[in-house]
Amino acid sequence: MGNTFGHLFRVTTFGESHGGGVGVVIDGCPPQLEISTEDIQCELDRRRPGQSKIATPRKESDTCEILSGVFQGKTLGTPIAILVRNKDTRPQDYSEMATTYRPSHADATYDAKYGFRNWQGGGRSSARETIGRVAAGAIAKKILQQAAGVEILGYVKRVRDLEGVIDPATVTLEEIESNIVRCPDAECANKAIEAIEQASRQGDSIGGVVECVARNVPKGWGDPVFDKLEAELAKGVMSLPASKGFEIGSGFAGTLLTGSEHNDEFYVDDAGNIRTRTNRSGGVQGGISNGENIIIRVAFKPTATIRKEQNTVNRDRQETVLAAKGRHDPCVLPRAVPMVEAMMALVLCDRFLCQRGQCGT
Repeated sequence: MGNTFGHLFRVTTFGESHGGGVGVVIDGCPPQLEISTEDIQCELDRRRPGQSKIATPRKESDTCEILSGVFQGKTLGTPIAILVRNKDTRPQDYSEMATTYRPSHADATYDAKYGFRNWQGGGRSSARETIGRVAAGAIAKKILQQAAGVEILGYVKRVRDLEGVIDPATVTLEEIESNIVRCPDAECANKAIEAIEQASRQGDSIGGVVECVARNVPKGWGDPVFDKLEAELAKGVMSLPASKGFEIGSGFAGTLLTGSEHNDEFYVDDAGNIRTRTNRSGGVQGGISNGENIIIRVAFKPTATIRKEQNTVNRDRQETVLAAKGRHDPCVLPRAVPMVEAMMALVLCDRFLCQRGQCGT
């Protein structure tokens, strides 16, 4: 239960952090979409460990294999299975965690639910599970780009109390990828890298916020009431490891405004399209896209597994102290960027297919 996401574009992820491998099965991808391992690999490379001095030192190439659903470079319309084999596993680093619970991690809750768990790297609760999401997101991005010209870009907006000044309407992939923290504001990026390195030296971790924009999303995607577009987006990104908060448009800051200050006034542009002068709604009104940029923000907590000693308990309910071993990101944000993009793409691709099936547009 809980391993499948989506309605028409459905993805099921599988695998554990230190098992044989991880991957995804994608059902509902339209036929004759040109797709290659290179299309998927470029996204996985942005997510993979060991890519910089502020990421986990685990060395994985995260090389993907397409096992089914693609023939002669095109999708068949049948389930697509993608596998990434684990190479640099060190389950012995986690032996102490077989019986001792890491504070704020899923160890204790998995034991409470199942009475048994894979303690090697956290098993399914590890961020390594997101490989399947990012692989599926690469395909969803291509569908959206070809069908509607939709472009999805995520970036680090804030690391702890260091916040970048970034315009979601104009930011580019080149600006995002210009530094290892994936913050397009160069001054903020340099300070953030220093803060992450300092936390790592102290055996600690820090969190922050990833912002993500989807541009050129047509009007009309999403459904009323329970399937509102922002609700689907919230569910998607809040299912990511370490996510703790969601905002769209003005978010919580909008609560400080009056209605007259917050409302997005309409106008008709030179092409005769109904537009809004501002975008405090974040591209969604009444649960349905309005044609403006969809802008979301996701808050990520500091990484739970740290090298500092912490008070905890074991399975026998004995109090003890744990200084975790293993290889972990001192800040999840840089590698969370492609994960947030992937979930945005999965939601929008699903909504696009639903809209096409319902209205033919």
